[in-house]
Amino acid sequence: MDRIVKLCESDEFRLSALECVSLLDLPDCYIAAGFVRNLVWDVLHEKSSITPLNDIDVIYFDLNESNPDQYKKYENKLNVMLPNINWQVRNQAFMHFRNNDAPYIDSLDAMSYWPEKETAVGVRRLKDGSLECVSAFGFDSLFNLQITHNPKRLKSIFEERVNSKDWLVIWPQLKVTY
Repeated sequence: MDRIVKLCESDEFRLSALECVSLLDLPDCYIAAGFVRNLVWDVLHEKSSITPLNDIDVIYFDLNESNPDQYKKYENKLNVMLPNINWQVRNQAFMHFRNNDAPYIDSLDAMSYWPEKETAVGVRRLKDGSLECVSAFGFDSLFNLQITHNPKRLKSIFEERVNSKDWLVIWPQLKVTY
């Protein structure tokens, strides 16, 4: 989505994070969730400064990875490159075990199981230096300031996340949809 790419390109912090993650050269890898979602909501709410991120979610898909703690090595590398960030790196090839889902086929499929549809969006730096943005559910609801329950997850999980994360306080124009 060109609009999100342009927003990321105008944000030095996000460009730095994308560059660091691209250096890991992980397969099917994106920075996802609040990294993109919050930026869009901040811009649509005309915030003068970006909302701080609790963490940066890096997802990738590697069925051949044999070390279950490999993600910690990637987090350590990212912490050296860009410290003072709570990096959360996870191989989506194995997250279905934790979530009691059928195996995912790739990172985008894994995102299609996340509790809110607007969170299921990711961006990455390609080898040619350009940015690519993907979404499991499209971009309309994100730009329409919605928080939409994903029926693949329990409604109670969705509602708990909406309430605990204070999204409706931080971005008061948001509308919860089911």
